[in-house]
Amino acid sequence: MKKLTLLLAITFGFIVSCDSKKAVATTGSNSLEGNWELNYISGPRIAFEGLYPDQKPNITFVLKENKVMGKNSCNNYSGKIKVEANTISFDENGMISTKMFCGGEGESVYMNTLQKVNGYSISDDGKTLNLLMGDIAVMRFDRIYKVME
Repeated sequence: MKKLTLLLAITFGFIVSCDSKKAVATTGSNSLEGNWELNYISGPRIAFEGLYPDQKPNITFVLKENKVMGKNSCNNYSGKIKVEANTISFDENGMISTKMFCGGEGESVYMNTLQKVNGYSISDDGKTLNLLMGDIAVMRFDRIYKVME
């Protein structure tokens, strides 16, 4: 009976330790979770500063709720995401945004590029997020540690 109790205690301890490692991995510095600010976008022939002269776009991931939200330089947006391993998809039908008028092409370039993303990578130090189309980084973000407006 003592051997069975000891075996159960060891098994339970092993299961709990495995679960706690998973929790750390999804909330650690290399997690997608949190706030990010755009510093590069591929495609347009307009300089980055020309696309976003007043405010850089940002994105916030809330993985527990499969949600994404942010500001595309002009309007706020939100929607659902699906994340599995290093793949990600943004719900094209579920993305909603406010409708303030903004000049320039920055907002549409950002939202259109976001819909093409199908993967991501995070730097070893957890400070840089690359959103990928295949193997190509089409958007790059820096982690930000402040609350977004």
